[in-house]
Amino acid sequence: MTAADSSSNTSPACGDCVLNNASNLRKLGVDPAGHDIVTAVAGNPNTGKSTVFNALTGLRRHVGNWSGKTVDRAEGSFEYRRRRYKLVDLPGTYSLLSTSHDEDIARDFLLFGRPDVTVVVVDATRLERNLNLVLQILQITDRVVCALNLVDEAERNGLTVDSRHLTRELGVPVVPMTARRGTGMTELLEAVEQVTSGAITTRGKRVQHRDNRVEQAVSRLAERIEGKFPGVVNTRWIALRLLEGDPSVERAVADGTLGELSTAAVIAASSDGNTT
Repeated sequence: MTAADSSSNTSPACGDCVLNNASNLRKLGVDPAGHDIVTAVAGNPNTGKSTVFNALTGLRRHVGNWSGKTVDRAEGSFEYRRRRYKLVDLPGTYSLLSTSHDEDIARDFLLFGRPDVTVVVVDATRLERNLNLVLQILQITDRVVCALNLVDEAERNGLTVDSRHLTRELGVPVVPMTARRGTGMTELLEAVEQVTSGAITTRGKRVQHRDNRVEQAVSRLAERIEGKFPGVVNTRWIALRLLEGDPSVERAVADGTLGELSTAAVIAASSDGNTT
């Protein structure tokens, strides 16, 4: 029996597991049947994101379109430590601010698809540019592994990135690697497995606004969201997007889609409590 077929096998470490979110995933065009873990791969263009995706999936991949879009969607699968992973390659984007179809797709999948873990690929030679997307993703989910790619090029340019310090600052695992050579892939797989199994507890960095008025507005709106949609995840991020006039998030509140997320969270919590 697969994770998509039954909720009886939910582990405490995987409260957001695919089995509790299969309906939302299918609405986004991703069928999780036959897999235990759904993993998103995100990153800026030209960071080696597709190289990481291909290294993980090999020939086990399928290319189609996102539901209702003309943007390509690549999916693949792999098995690690007796669990089957579905890998979804998100469009390369510089942000999640809903200014393009690619950004809409990436943001909606992370928020409404709720993958069990997101691998964010960053370029070690352009870290300051790439960290913008990492921080935005961390406002949505803590279940992140940062793949610090192209460390060989960084070293040739005289750059050294302290991955341990970056791990402490971001609150999620940072794995140095050179994907095109296969260097660091085993460490990446292990980090993904540890995050999904709960062996690593991630505490993603939250960005605080210096303007107290903004923080107060966000807090008040987040409380109202929680009151209307009990159990919904990422109330702070949702509040920020509403204040910035994000049309997709506004629609989710208006049509009740946000309520589906809170229902899934309650189901997940109930499944966790009944696990033996």
